[in-house]
Amino acid sequence: MCLAVPGKIVEIIGDDPFLRAAKVSFAGVVKLISLTCTPEARLGDFVLVHVGVAISVVDAKEAEETFRYLRAMGELDGLDLPSPSAGPPAVAACLQAIPNPALATTP
Repeated sequence: MCLAVPGKIVEIIGDDPFLRAAKVSFAGVVKLISLTCTPEARLGDFVLVHVGVAISVVDAKEAEETFRYLRAMGELDGLDLPSPSAGPPAVAACLQAIPNPALATTP
């Protein structure tokens, strides 16, 4: 089964629509995501992410509903998401970059 997880764009990196990336927060866990397939994505938008690529922009209500379904299905088990009462985690502690071919530099 393919799985797309919603997250909120907290920072955008680059201007070129084919090379743009974003730091996306998934309930406090921040990952580096390619925005190549979603050139319309803006800071603060929610996106559905599949294998490190944002595949569509969604509204906040749809993102929350999708997260609720994933949690109910157990698809978020093992992700070690912080509890809401734990407060915001330090970015340095939770930032884990996903390999992104769009950001690769040539030798």
